[in-house]
This record gives sequence, C-alpha cells and structure tokens, in this order.
Amino acid sequence: MEEKRKGFFNILNKTEEVCLVIMFALMVLAIFLQIIMRFVFNNSLSWSEELGKFIFVWISWLGISIGQRKNEHIKITMVVDKLSPKYQNIIEIVANFILLVILAVTIYYAILLVQFQQNVNYAGIKISSSWGYLSLVLGCSFMGLRILGRIYENFRMLIGKDIEEPIDKM
Repeated sequence: MEEKRKGFFNILNKTEEVCLVIMFALMVLAIFLQIIMRFVFNNSLSWSEELGKFIFVWISWLGISIGQRKNEHIKITMVVDKLSPKYQNIIEIVANFILLVILAVTIYYAILLVQFQQNVNYAGIKISSSWGYLSLVLGCSFMGLRILGRIYENFRMLIGKDIEEPIDKM
C-alpha cells in the first residue's frame, strides 16, 4: 500500500511539473508574439493576451498544489514552534482538516462555476470560460490530495511509526 501511495504522488509530481513547464513556455511565447506583433508590425493579435492570462490562471491554481508539496504556504507558527513535536503534529492535523473543509467548499462552488460558464466563451481564444474555472477545481483537488497525504504522515508520526521520507516530498 505504501508503495502505491508513493507511486501515485511521484506520478502527480511529475505530471504537475511537466504541465507547468509547458504552460509557462506557452504563456511566454504567446506574450512574446504579442509584443513582436505590436511593436514591430504595428498590429495586435486578438487572442495572445487573453491566452497569456488564461494560462497564467492555470499556472497559479496548479501551483498551489506544488506549494503544499513543498510546505511553502504562508503559516504563522510563532506559538506552534514552541510546542513539543507531538502537539505540533496534532495542531497540523487539525489545521489540515480545516483546510480540507475550505478546499471542499471551494471545489464545490468551482464546479458550479464550471457548469454555469459552459456556454460563455472567451472573446479572443474562442473557448468556453468553464475551462478557466476548471483550473480551480483541479488545483484545489490536487492540494487536497497532498493534504490527505500529510495528515496520514502526521497520524503515523503520532503513533510512533517513522517516516523516512514524506511521500509528497519525493
């Protein structure tokens, strides 16, 4: 079971990284093309700026999962740092459960937005705006999976099982 979990998170990590690199390259290319068209040819593309914004939204929402994986989201730990490791684990579990509830509510409303926006198209790139809101659903879902993995690790540490390397750090 442990190997399946590690394998799943390894696949998720690689997929996120590859997708983000490709999206970043496409965003830079679209914006660069817009700059060349505007300043060299005195002509503007109707779709490139909108495509750049669209990809930036996807990068941002998928990036929250990577922030969770690297444990780089902003936290105020002044009090928690003074506690014993056992109580730090307990507080992290509670905080992560609260975060899961927030993510579940966000995902619920994001799914409603995806459904509501199906027939509304972006003007420049001519695709449904529900594709933009789908990034919110996926980003929050991936972050939720990582939080569940972290909660599992915290419970294992509480009962005394050593974790040699956290599954979401691989």
